[in-house]
Amino acid sequence: MKTTVLYLAFALAAVTGSAAAQSYPSRPITLVIPGPAGGPGDMVGRVLIERMRISLGQPLVMENVAGANGTIAAARAARASPDGYTLILGTWNSQVGASAVYPVTYDVLTDFEPIALATISRLWLVGKAAFPANNMAELIAWMKANPGKASVATVGQGSASHVCVIHLQNATGTEFQLVFYRGGAPAYQDLVSGHIDLMCAERSATVEHLRAGKIKAFGLLAEKRWSAAPDVPTMEESGVPGAHIPWLQGFWAPKGTPREIIAKLNAAVAEALADPAVHQRLTDFGLDVAPENQRTPEALRAFHKAETEKWWPVIKAAGAKPE
Repeated sequence: MKTTVLYLAFALAAVTGSAAAQSYPSRPITLVIPGPAGGPGDMVGRVLIERMRISLGQPLVMENVAGANGTIAAARAARASPDGYTLILGTWNSQVGASAVYPVTYDVLTDFEPIALATISRLWLVGKAAFPANNMAELIAWMKANPGKASVATVGQGSASHVCVIHLQNATGTEFQLVFYRGGAPAYQDLVSGHIDLMCAERSATVEHLRAGKIKAFGLLAEKRWSAAPDVPTMEESGVPGAHIPWLQGFWAPKGTPREIIAKLNAAVAEALADPAVHQRLTDFGLDVAPENQRTPEALRAFHKAETEKWWPVIKAAGAKPE
């Protein structure tokens, strides 16, 4: 009798879960953005949710959650009910670097269901417009002549910008003051206004400042130059081996979210990225749209694992500590 009751209970749960997945979504979806408004994740989220709403038939409402380099946002998403109504548009910071530093209550590799990789960007070393150096050689010479005087912005311990400047310091034998920010947007504002000297910034969020002459760029952390700013050399061209960090943005759901829901969400992301208007807007931002073969949940899982295994030892070896 007990066996029969248990079988019926499991069968009912399976039917109920399947029905819920089939009717999904029936209400708005919350998309957690790990950072303040105005940052790279905010820009990408706004473009994608407009198109995904058409595919899903329900709006996606962005919720900006800043602090602790994205780990507060990731914890918010990890704790959410695995029903597809709370997602995170995770970044390299929130999904890779930060949990190597901060004491978190989740496992970044196992407590999230990957949905789809959306975009990849790169970092570049930029400085305030009035900084005395105009190229990488002049910058290194100035910093060696003025040890510890340059102020360098970074978006939290273990962030891509932090890893970048650690690499720069080690590769060039220079010293500078690190200034930590809660998000990219306030750091960019201080850079433009001249309150901070340098930053390894995400290129898509700062390219308009470069074009307007409000900042200057010293080197791009990538294998080749960027067509949107062809005059900016790569770090290798400037004689500094670069830490090529693919600054990813992708969609994840809480662990245990049904496969059928993951499939619907993946299809909505794929349709959005395939839309020529969306693709153009993201490209105009300076982002590389993920190729089709990298948009599957399995591809994102593998990419995420590889980046974590590559960079965690580097971050830990640097002795990064929570602010």
